[in-house]
Amino acid sequence: MPVLHRNVRYNCRVIFLNKKILLIRPKISLANTGNYRELRWFTPWTKARHVEEYFLPRIIQEVTGQETVPFGDAVLATKDTCLGAEICEELWAPNSPHIEMGLDGVEIFANSSGSHHVLRKAHTRVDLVNSATAKNGGIYILANQKGCDGDRLYYDGCAMISMNGETVAQGSQFSLDDVEVLVATLDLEDVRSYRAEISSRNLAASKVDPYPRVKVNFALSSSDDVAVPICMPIQWRHHSPEEEISLGPACWLWDYLRRSKQAGFLLPLSGGIDSSATACIVYSMCHQVCLAVKNGNADVLADVCRIVNDETYVPEDPREFCKRIFTTCYMASENSSQDTCNRAKLLAEQIGSYHINLNIDAAVKAVVGIFSMVTGRTPLFSVFGGSKRENLALQNVQARIRMVLAYLFAQLTLWTRGMPGGLLVLGSANVDESLRGYLTKYDCSSADISPIGGISKTDLKNFIQYCIENFHLTALRSIMSAPPTAELEPLVDGQVAQTDEMDMGMTYAELSIYGKLRKIAKTGPYSMFCKLINMWKEICAPREVASKVKHFFRMYSLNRHKMTTLTPSYHAENYSPDDNRFDLRPFLYNTTWSWQFRCIDKEVSKLEQKEEISLVVDTD
Repeated sequence: MPVLHRNVRYNCRVIFLNKKILLIRPKISLANTGNYRELRWFTPWTKARHVEEYFLPRIIQEVTGQETVPFGDAVLATKDTCLGAEICEELWAPNSPHIEMGLDGVEIFANSSGSHHVLRKAHTRVDLVNSATAKNGGIYILANQKGCDGDRLYYDGCAMISMNGETVAQGSQFSLDDVEVLVATLDLEDVRSYRAEISSRNLAASKVDPYPRVKVNFALSSSDDVAVPICMPIQWRHHSPEEEISLGPACWLWDYLRRSKQAGFLLPLSGGIDSSATACIVYSMCHQVCLAVKNGNADVLADVCRIVNDETYVPEDPREFCKRIFTTCYMASENSSQDTCNRAKLLAEQIGSYHINLNIDAAVKAVVGIFSMVTGRTPLFSVFGGSKRENLALQNVQARIRMVLAYLFAQLTLWTRGMPGGLLVLGSANVDESLRGYLTKYDCSSADISPIGGISKTDLKNFIQYCIENFHLTALRSIMSAPPTAELEPLVDGQVAQTDEMDMGMTYAELSIYGKLRKIAKTGPYSMFCKLINMWKEICAPREVASKVKHFFRMYSLNRHKMTTLTPSYHAENYSPDDNRFDLRPFLYNTTWSWQFRCIDKEVSKLEQKEEISLVVDTD
């Protein structure tokens, strides 16, 4: 919590016992990368092993009966052990406080954390906690925030207790319960005997500077607890990435829905992988809600009753609950195929959503007609002799009309059904398409929130397969086998001729690699080329790699401006291009990259010359 001490605002952990504050421990290492900007609001405590007197506000004095309390970098000494505190980022720092505290005899470390979920991140968190006590011994207690932060992040809980490098208790990950208490019975003598055997640790401990100790007249153990059974090490059970997608964004959606006080969601369902994956996440959310109510979660039930406007309602069947709070809408045009229409309809039937079929051709013709009336010119698709500009403009008109209709139906669909409230519009652009800019500004990618905006196409395909196997949604089989397409250009002989990967000039697998190199590895065109000629040496010649890298950076820089209007999305990947708080790079680039591309061309020439010399030598 924020505490103002001598006119400086610190992010603090307040430790209390029996209505008495024992210690206010200010945070030492602040999170200031990626999604976090703690230095904007707080100042780190830089006085190591130093304690000052803090005068409590009068309103707190009336509760605790204390005038002053210790404030600073100290530990708590009870009758039977010593406890130290870490706060969130300090566990991830290279010089974590638990190292020096452990050498100074602290046996129990407690961390109050706000660590957000990212796909495949849980094992890193678990490894950090276990390694904190593996070298130095001790007991580590990690409590992590649960729920939505009112923004793009979801905090996944995953509390744990570790002793001497092994997990002894694991909390739930992705739960609708607001509070979870994790307990373990452990023997402090196991910590002491473990440490006694590490001579290098004991040599370092003999030279460590001591921490100030706040004495606490309290004991965690008792003299007659010898027969109490202790907890044994367990094997951590990790979720697969597909399970994480099914659970994390589903909990995030529920948190957002109940806090926004809306009556449900509306999704433009195209019959493709992305919108279908979004629909499956909503269906998974309905499963989680029904399970929570079945397990006696009164808070979730109260939220459900308010959302559906029925105080007597109890959700038992996910499909039936889905019908009440989820509307899907297939927006056909003359460029849509019957196949995608059928796929969308069948999936809606299987998940139970209230499904709408409509045709946008009249609206498209009206808008294009206004343009023709004003200018005297009528744009044409490429297949009918139109230019690239005309072709793209006609595609964008369809896409943007779909957004307008999505919001119209979100506002009034429940009104037509005699039900109160409005619906939140869901977007379904994946992280790879956003990175490439393969979306129309203010089209159906523009929505209130998007549960898949931080997830790659590859992971979404795997998630679809997971839903086929676990939710028995057979409609997804044909969706999986169909090539991704925007269906914005005319059909050829009644069949789709336009595909996403052909339009983008790159595959989704390549996009994931570009994204990780661009954001996580911080590469520009030349350094990305240098990495890829080794990564792809078995499948691509250097000149081909150069061509791919140049094309990506042209498209990336040309479309970077679209990131300023990206729908708020569940943050699930560390290469998300979201520029609201995560990827704070410019949105206006020089698209020629002239100096970088020249360097690539020179390097390609050198590599080709070496290859020619090598071939001549081999021939001789």
